[in-house]
Amino acid sequence: MGRRICILCDQDFQDLEVLYPYYRLLEAGHEAVLAGPREELTGKYGYPIRCTADIREASAEDFDGVLVPGGWAPDFMRREPYAAKLVAETDRQGKLVAVICHGGWVLASARILQGRKMTGFYAIRDDLENAGAAWVDESVVTDGNLISSRHPDDLPAFMKAILYWLEDRP
Repeated sequence: MGRRICILCDQDFQDLEVLYPYYRLLEAGHEAVLAGPREELTGKYGYPIRCTADIREASAEDFDGVLVPGGWAPDFMRREPYAAKLVAETDRQGKLVAVICHGGWVLASARILQGRKMTGFYAIRDDLENAGAAWVDESVVTDGNLISSRHPDDLPAFMKAILYWLEDRP
């Protein structure tokens, strides 16, 4: 059964961390929804995308999980309450919360990291630990419904863990 996953996007998203999961989810039979504050966004390396959902109106009720990519987008997303609210609601419901690279900033702003084990880009380690996470330097970490990875080189392991998690749910 296909799941509906919301991929959070904002300006200067990390191109690979949006596109690789997007197409892998589609390939596996899931629906991947690009949600951003504008219909058209450009990635950090210049790749354009068209969002099909407004992140400001997205609700955890509408999705089976949320994926937060990195790049500079998380720094923009965390400045407004909508992304953190969506992530917090999704986590409260026990649904998938997947994050890679700098995406952990949004989780810190959502205040869901206390006592959680995770990874992320090494430059935000202090931010994650100050938000209560136990940071580890591993390619992918699964802690309940939270799946995290460090950077684009970890995308194969990240997506393998996400797809396994999604397929293991009734």
